[in-house]
Amino acid sequence: MRNSTASILWILIFSFGILWVLADTQVFDAMAVGPRNLGTVNGDEISIDEYNQRVSFYTDQFSEQSDRPMSPEMRAMYENQAWEDLVAARLIEQKISELGITVTESELMDMVTGDNPAPFIREQFQQEDGTIDQIALRAAIEAPENSEIWIMIEQQLRENRRQEKLNNFISSGMQVSSLDVRNEFIRSNSFADIEYVRFPYSEISNDEITVSEDELRSYYNNNSSRFQQSETYSFQFVSWDKTPTSQDTTNTVQEVEDLRPAFEDAMNDSLFVLRYQSAVPYRGNFVAVEDIREDYSPVIDLEVGEVSDVVIINGDPFVFKKIDQRGDEIKFAVLSYGVEADPIGTIDRLAEEAEEFQFYAESDGFDEEAERRELEVQQATATKDNPFIPGLGASEQTLRTLENLRENRISDPIELDDVFIVAQMLEKTSEGTRPFEEVRSQVENAVRTQKRKELMASRVSERLQGNSDMESLASASDREVQSASDIRMNGSSIPGAGRELRVIGAIFELEPGQTSGAVEGENAVFVVRVVDLEKGDPANMSSTDRSEIRNRLEQEKFMAFNEIFIDRLREGASITDNRSQILR
Repeated sequence: MRNSTASILWILIFSFGILWVLADTQVFDAMAVGPRNLGTVNGDEISIDEYNQRVSFYTDQFSEQSDRPMSPEMRAMYENQAWEDLVAARLIEQKISELGITVTESELMDMVTGDNPAPFIREQFQQEDGTIDQIALRAAIEAPENSEIWIMIEQQLRENRRQEKLNNFISSGMQVSSLDVRNEFIRSNSFADIEYVRFPYSEISNDEITVSEDELRSYYNNNSSRFQQSETYSFQFVSWDKTPTSQDTTNTVQEVEDLRPAFEDAMNDSLFVLRYQSAVPYRGNFVAVEDIREDYSPVIDLEVGEVSDVVIINGDPFVFKKIDQRGDEIKFAVLSYGVEADPIGTIDRLAEEAEEFQFYAESDGFDEEAERRELEVQQATATKDNPFIPGLGASEQTLRTLENLRENRISDPIELDDVFIVAQMLEKTSEGTRPFEEVRSQVENAVRTQKRKELMASRVSERLQGNSDMESLASASDREVQSASDIRMNGSSIPGAGRELRVIGAIFELEPGQTSGAVEGENAVFVVRVVDLEKGDPANMSSTDRSEIRNRLEQEKFMAFNEIFIDRLREGASITDNRSQILR
């Protein structure tokens, strides 16, 4: 050190000089700021503002349709849906541009002032006789104060038309041919009555099957697609239950008790129940005494205008007010609140406990801190893009946290609908083919099942050689001949035998009176005899049938395409997701 003092001093001086220069260029400020957008899709930015607008759209819809507060998990679901919507919109917009789909100025004008304007224009300017008020429309277009609004309207109309053109482009490639319609009519109108003998694969025991190591390895190598896995997360967690405490119950009971006098004095019971947001809505109809549910029986003995004492039903407090009585019928109102955990006394306290645990667990160790606090450590496994987590249920929040958590790191507290959790990532497994040793038991079961099918099919074929008719085959095999009627050609199951697509296909390749060979089904080998068979005749197809079948097939094709369209666009896209950094 003594000999190197001069060198060390020069290195320090040089280092401080570089830091000083970098500070002047504000490079550290830029690093601290982090990403400036929520994400990108092939370079197109998604801003935090449009994301928040989309989330607000969903949360406002929820508030309009539901009286209950939004749970943390519900909000997380809407936030994720908002992100998915924005990504999908970018991908579709980029695809539209790639295909060169445009809307000309003349098209746009026709959508506004043409004979068949866009639905928005028709809705705003349509007269009673169904025509468009062209004078009012022209005045609205030319008004200076509407200039910015019309720019937005034209932009939306342009985008709607581009989307419409894309849909037409897609639909044009999914036309249903006359042959498709003809074959579908035949499949829908072909029926068969059959007799069959069934030989379940389960009758062959494991002792009758031997499996070699080479056979296992060969099956694994030839069927690797069956053993693919998405990215998986093995983690442990501790939890704090958000169940209301006894004090929460006492507080809710007292709240209802405090409202009893006002409820009794209320002149408009419907308005009172609505204003104080009773969990039981006001009905306002007369109910026969014998039809009043047992839990509500205290209302029977009240005087008109009287309110009952607080009654606990399934843990929640209720009071009843008899509004009127007409013979054996009673009109009444109910005021009740569900007992919930207090946002401050209970929820905030649990949140603080979770935060404290996370703080000390990072320094003292997850398991050690859990033991010190006498918290049960649970383990679970989650899979990317699958929000259902055994032990926790469906949780978008937990899955999103795990996707961004490194191994051995501890998460911030996560608030779910009924618990707070803090998780520690134990292991992340990348997507791909699972190792042979990990899926060995699955491979062995698959090979055994395959051999079981082959062995049963071989045995049935041998028995058929000496027993050519169904009755002798059934007798020699100690079985019964079973029957099934009205088997539809486009059906999927056989009554009494389950889902058997391959067997149904074999049935309609036979003629009436003909017996099949050994048919390998999903769960058994079948020998089938066709008793009666009626095939649909396309000559009987009406124009209405033809139109209905065509429309149904086109819709099925379009829906099937839409299911994979965005997925295919995603596969080839470069998507950057900065939510974990921006929204944390």
